[in-house]
Amino acid sequence: MLFALGAYALWGFFPLYWAMLKSSTAAEVLGHRISGTFALLVAWLVLRRTYAAIRGLDARRIRLLAGASALVTVNWLTYIWGVQNGHVVETSLGYFINPLMNVALGVWLLGERMRPAQLVAIGLACIAVAVLTVDFGRVPWIALTLAVSFALYGLLKKKAGVPSIPALTVETAFVAPVAVGYLIWLRLQGADTLFRLDWQHDALLLGAGLATAIPLLLFGEAANRVPLGTLGVLQYLAPTIQFLCGVTLLGETMSRARWLGFTFVWAALAIFAWDGLAQARSARAARLAAL
Repeated sequence: MLFALGAYALWGFFPLYWAMLKSSTAAEVLGHRISGTFALLVAWLVLRRTYAAIRGLDARRIRLLAGASALVTVNWLTYIWGVQNGHVVETSLGYFINPLMNVALGVWLLGERMRPAQLVAIGLACIAVAVLTVDFGRVPWIALTLAVSFALYGLLKKKAGVPSIPALTVETAFVAPVAVGYLIWLRLQGADTLFRLDWQHDALLLGAGLATAIPLLLFGEAANRVPLGTLGVLQYLAPTIQFLCGVTLLGETMSRARWLGFTFVWAALAIFAWDGLAQARSARAARLAAL
């Protein structure tokens, strides 16, 4: 539980980290995040001698992880850009509606049947998006991009069936050469910010990979020990902290319409969580009866 709480809390406070790197473009921050994460994950696998999971990957799994690599790159870039441009509340919305997007993708792509409570939850989420579209004066594309990219990312990861740390190592391996090449190009153009400002900025930029890897490692350890149902409930901690950071620490405004939209989202998540817990209890009771 401590591993899980640590991972979700760190993810929740991520906006504060990326907001301190506003002097750098989102693309430069992403380049350091990808290259730093890849280097740390390779070191982790070597030290723990768990790289056999990578050597045994077949072509199908590699293709799935390549797709996941593209999706997580889009997700990370969108998130960093959103935070740096004052859209932290909208980024939190993306991760609030992500579980509902997972259900929708299961119906659309896998032919799964939607339960009535899930249908109500998704309907409320659609109303929320409509209300927030009117309030923003545009479709909340940041939230939708984050929700869709992360839901598709999870789908490909599930199909690949590779443990989280080796999987992310392969995913970052696909884009690490591009990230490093981009950073070198920026340096040659004199357009980067590393070692051009103060030491605090340099430390944050170079630490982007570490800031990414630590919660991932904590989550990987938690996933091996904590029931998935518990993790499913705890996942709402991260966007809740993100939302609070945006409203209280980063000074984003919340109009009445925006509060209304988020109220619909939270109602949808309450119904979704209640339905999931009810289904888990029913399944547990069925297993006990079978014994």
